[in-house]
Amino acid sequence: MPAPGSKAPDFKLPAVDGKTYSFADVRGRNGTVVAFICNHCPYVRAIIGRMVAEAEALRALGIGMIAIMPNDTASYREDSFDNMQAFAARHSFGFPYVIDETQDVAKAYGAQCTPDFFGFNAQDELQYRGRLDASRTTLVPNARRELFEAMRQVAESGHGPAEQISSMGCSIKWRD
Repeated sequence: MPAPGSKAPDFKLPAVDGKTYSFADVRGRNGTVVAFICNHCPYVRAIIGRMVAEAEALRALGIGMIAIMPNDTASYREDSFDNMQAFAARHSFGFPYVIDETQDVAKAYGAQCTPDFFGFNAQDELQYRGRLDASRTTLVPNARRELFEAMRQVAESGHGPAEQISSMGCSIKWRD
């Protein structure tokens, strides 16, 4: 896993909108969130509406976001590219949703599960590795907005909070 302060690994990945995105393409003027998600995970399904809303709120603070699907689609058909397109449309994603077919990007980031959130400051230095909020397989009403609060702090100061709670979710489905 990248150490706090380490630079964001770059990538060029195909998205459900037909474009290819790099880290620079999604970088916000005040920071960037890289989220590893998938379509089938009950943890992702529980929070996806809130995640989409938080991405919009973060954009207003100058924070960019991208979601990367790292799973082995041969073994998990629900995470196929076609299903990614449908998932993004159904949930009105306002950010790119890309596929990491080689799984090299997930490995470079040290992603462990879906969802898994990495927050970077304006200098592309890792400042947050944590969860969206306290929700797991069910949405916690009025949960503290951990990702939003952390990234607001990053936007204002360049540094993430001292306390960060790791994300919990489904393990990434690695190829054999």
